[in-house]
Formats: sequence, C-alpha cells, structure tokens
Amino acid sequence: MSVVESWSRVMSLLRVDLLCLDELGYVKLDRHGAELLFQIFTEREERHAIAVASNRPFTEWDQTFTDKRLCQAIVDRLTFEAHIIETGTQSFRLASTTAKRKAAAV
Repeated sequence: MSVVESWSRVMSLLRVDLLCLDELGYVKLDRHGAELLFQIFTEREERHAIAVASNRPFTEWDQTFTDKRLCQAIVDRLTFEAHIIETGTQSFRLASTTAKRKAAAV
C-alpha cells in the first residue's frame, strides 16, 4: 500500500464518530502499521471516541507493537482520560457457547 493510499484510509477513519477496534493484539503490526494506528489515535484524541477490545493486558501489547517506544506511545494515547473496563480473562464467546451447549444437553 502506498503512502497516499495509507493516508487516504487514515483520513476516512478520522471522520467517524466512534471507531471500534476489536481484538487488538492478535495480529502483529509492522512498524508502518503501528505508526498509522498511532497517527489515527493522535488525530482522534479528544475529538472523537475510540472503543478497543482486547484479551491482552497492556503489559503484553509489546508483542503486537514490536517497537517498545511506539507501543508505550500508543498505550499512552489510548488510555489518556479513557474509561477502561476490565472484564477478566475468560472469553465471553467461549463462555456463551459453553452455556448454550449445556442448556441444549439438558
């Protein structure tokens, strides 16, 4: 993807009222991808909402963002004046599927 195409995508993400990122942390981002994500967070900061879901604690995000300094900057931008909701480590999807199977077996 060219720089122009990348910036065009970034600009489109800046216009939405709520940007939702699900399962952040499962796919490693190269430096370019991490820099683009940082730019999105920076441009949206204090203007538009961002919702992020991840099963990884912040202490493990350096496995996704391989540049530790950039990882710290991303976590800093994302958590500044944020509402952080920790739901635990058990997967909601797994718990829901297990409950449905138990109910069906009865």
